[in-house]
Amino acid sequence: MVVAGASMGGLRAAEQLRAAGWTGAITVVGDEPHMPYNRPPLSKEVLAGKAPFESLAFTPKAAVADVEWRLGTKVVAARLTDRTVALDDGSEIPYDGLVVATGMRPRRLRCPGPRTGRHTVRTAADAQGLRDQLTRPGARVVVVGAGFIGCEVAATAVGLGVREVTVVDPLPLPMVGPLGELLGRALLKRHEERGVRFALGTGVAGFEGADRVTGVVLGDGTVLPADVVVESVGSVANAEWLEGNGLDLSDGVLTCGQLRVGGRPEVVAVGDVARFPNARYDGVPRRVEHWSIPADTAKHAAKVLVAHLTGARADLAPFAPLPTFWSDQHDFRLQSFGAPGLGLADVRVLDGDPDGDVLVGYHSDDRLVGVVALGGQAAARGAARYRAQLLKQPALTA
Repeated sequence: MVVAGASMGGLRAAEQLRAAGWTGAITVVGDEPHMPYNRPPLSKEVLAGKAPFESLAFTPKAAVADVEWRLGTKVVAARLTDRTVALDDGSEIPYDGLVVATGMRPRRLRCPGPRTGRHTVRTAADAQGLRDQLTRPGARVVVVGAGFIGCEVAATAVGLGVREVTVVDPLPLPMVGPLGELLGRALLKRHEERGVRFALGTGVAGFEGADRVTGVVLGDGTVLPADVVVESVGSVANAEWLEGNGLDLSDGVLTCGQLRVGGRPEVVAVGDVARFPNARYDGVPRRVEHWSIPADTAKHAAKVLVAHLTGARADLAPFAPLPTFWSDQHDFRLQSFGAPGLGLADVRVLDGDPDGDVLVGYHSDDRLVGVVALGGQAAARGAARYRAQLLKQPALTA
């Protein structure tokens, strides 16, 4: 087995291959020099200096002690008909089964102006480099993008004592795309009360400065002074290395409902590089960048792959994971179960009040498809109760 990608998805794939009964060799290839580690704290505890990077490392299960890890090495190409992958060190690895787990990378703005002073948050090195800049006295920070990472970084920067933190987004409210207007307004109020400024309804036209960024030029001509810029404008799936194999790579790697790639039973995809149909909902293939997805996809894909290679019988139910995420910002937490984005047309307060702890339900055709809690522990417990209800619902597609 070759697992292309050594982040959380790659680790979980190796573990699940062993759990599914694979006793042969497993090689995991990853471009970072580190063993797999937990990424969500990078924009929060690590950036705030509350947790060392070493504390993020996952502890691999004993079953993968014999796995070969080729770290600091990138998969650059694949010939699926020949069952080989090529690495950036010039070597090739043959495989019987291939797991695509190369994840994603942050999208970057294509605007005129200097690059120095512009940061993303995806790797340990990213977080360390950004923290060094945020802790400079008098730093002025502009965060481009009011999504999960953007809001988390803004909250962390304010907590570090940064005197000016401004979030820019072309949409009218923070996180309105995945969560809708009700929670978007609640989040805007909470962030502003804690010192974050917003420039909403406008994008970025360019950056001022000679050798490094000194200002952010907005689409309406306004210039925001900036010493540090954080770009949080979405992601790009790391799928280019699979080009030339006749696959649909328009947004990640398209799979069938069993996570097979391109109709090939010996190739599966896991994690946020995989664009798969979720039988729990409408069956439309989507990439899902939630923390729970690498483990869920790895468990299912490993069973599919091992069954094919060993000739074992695999009576697998349709793949129907329940996406889960959380986001810590300032002194409050967002906790979600399900797919809120599929129910934005019918959003209802299930409990509480948007000005305090609140639990919100998202519905499609009067069916609950997701819940989001905003606030403290009471709201989170309420969301957990609805998780059981969501899990009991039958899948909509087979």
